[in-house]
Amino acid sequence: MEADNKNVKALALQNQEETTVFFNKLKRKKPKQLDDLTHRWHDKVTGQFNCLTCGNCCKSISPMITDKDIERIARRQKMKESDFITRYLHIDEDQCYVFNETPCPFLMPDNYCMIYEYRPKACQDYPHTNRRRFYQLLDLTMRNRVICPIVYNVVEHLKKEEL
Repeated sequence: MEADNKNVKALALQNQEETTVFFNKLKRKKPKQLDDLTHRWHDKVTGQFNCLTCGNCCKSISPMITDKDIERIARRQKMKESDFITRYLHIDEDQCYVFNETPCPFLMPDNYCMIYEYRPKACQDYPHTNRRRFYQLLDLTMRNRVICPIVYNVVEHLKKEEL
């Protein structure tokens, strides 16, 4: 069954154990074709989804905000960096800046992003299924597959490949 923004969490939790076994196999083996296969499925799956109908990522997780992100967003918001940090950010348990709240403070009701043109790098790269060295992102992917139908569906297609 294909995941969408309404059923992705239930589907992901339903086969969590199976996916854990698959990811553990990938971590041990690191197949050479993993990036190529992942990118191929990323291209196919992302073409089937309109992120504006979902917005689960912006509604439920906070991206890591880099110093460059802070500088860029604060400048474009016509704020001092220190004021931007005070108003929008805190340091999480991994010692990274993240937004104070979810949903994202820049998410509008129609799922558009107020700062889309200069959004954080982590948001630009999401859902990370087209990144190189995908095997390094398996833990992050495991968390994201519960939130993002694209990630869930890419992983499900990968599980059917002969890796």
